[in-house]
Amino acid sequence: MSPTPKRTVTVRAPGKINVFFRVGALQDDGYHDVASLYQAVSVFEEVTATPADGFSVQFTGPIDCSGLATDDTNLAIAAAKMLAEHTGYAGGVALTILKRVPIAGGMGGGSADAAATLVACDELWGTGLGRSGLLPLAAELGADVPFALEGGTAVGTGRGDELSPALAKGAFHWVLALSDLGLSTPLVYGTLDTHRDVYAGDLGPQPDLVKVDTAVLQAVRIGDADSLAEAMHNDLQVAALKLAPELTELLELGESRGALAGIVSGSGPTIAFLVESPQAAAELRSVLGRRDIRALIATGPVPGARVLDAH
Repeated sequence: MSPTPKRTVTVRAPGKINVFFRVGALQDDGYHDVASLYQAVSVFEEVTATPADGFSVQFTGPIDCSGLATDDTNLAIAAAKMLAEHTGYAGGVALTILKRVPIAGGMGGGSADAAATLVACDELWGTGLGRSGLLPLAAELGADVPFALEGGTAVGTGRGDELSPALAKGAFHWVLALSDLGLSTPLVYGTLDTHRDVYAGDLGPQPDLVKVDTAVLQAVRIGDADSLAEAMHNDLQVAALKLAPELTELLELGESRGALAGIVSGSGPTIAFLVESPQAAAELRSVLGRRDIRALIATGPVPGARVLDAH
């Protein structure tokens, strides 16, 4: 008799873009209050979980993952171990991650991996926490993990991890221009703080608490791309462009070739261009391709972490 094949569970979770991002004043504890409008987009990570004695992770897919950690510092491993500890599960898991979300691109790929791992292990191990039970664990893992679990469109406040769903109608079309630069998030924040100190006279004092502009919420609520293009904003963009001036040219190129608007997503260096239609997206992607700029077409909003396959 052949041995019973091991059960596997595959879960898909989306990357995100920050359609709007405000950063409050630097607090005494070194953190900033932020207000973000996240949108989950159709660039997905897939995590396949198989029972094992220990905990391991390997990567496949179109992205070079050679620089990624596979030890306990990997967010997916951390997620699996946290769930095991929280539920008293004694076994382990072997994770295989099909990566499609750019690494260090400000699109929350690692957070999507962690969210997908939580859902996959909960299903595989029969720990039965479900989405609502997994949310507190997700929040402990990082600010973007609860959003990858929930998906859709949401407002993030506090450190970005206090989520409230935003009403959104229709679909928005995006072209995501990728860069090999890799910008460090702490460096981008530090550069923003310095910029604000230097130009304090012009900029005035920064508020401690920030919120998402009504215009942005209104634009996604009615599903109007033109209104959203006008309302998109990212406080970190000035710092990202200072650290990577070539991104300015990329923004100008996209906006001169049909994008309604472009924005640095999160701390960058990915640039999200909002376009009117699938056709406009295809045209902009080919313009970028001719300049040797890798670009993905995506739509949003899409749902959060979901089981694709369990057998």
